[in-house]
Amino acid sequence: MKKLLIDLGLNLKSFILVQKPYMERRTYATFKKQWPEAECIVTSPKISFEEYAKDEDFKRRYINVMVGDLLRIREYPKRGFQIEQEIPKEVWDAGQRLVELGFNKYVLS
Repeated sequence: MKKLLIDLGLNLKSFILVQKPYMERRTYATFKKQWPEAECIVTSPKISFEEYAKDEDFKRRYINVMVGDLLRIREYPKRGFQIEQEIPKEVWDAGQRLVELGFNKYVLS
């Protein structure tokens, strides 16, 4: 996207990025890796977990995706895909507990 905008003569300095509620941190980290000099705000619809994940099948999928994203927030900077971000210990510990409970569908191998 950056190259395309530059090729079009658009030297943008700030962005509003809209994403799913649970993907805001990964969106930010990926954007800043690709475009560190630009300012950005990441936002999403203000939807509670209960509203977003109404049925049990979707809720389980939603939790699996969130756990996978948490692991990627930690792992992807090592692979050069995102900037590093601090993960509070209690958040990391909760994510690991969810993996132990079987929410491991999107865990990196």
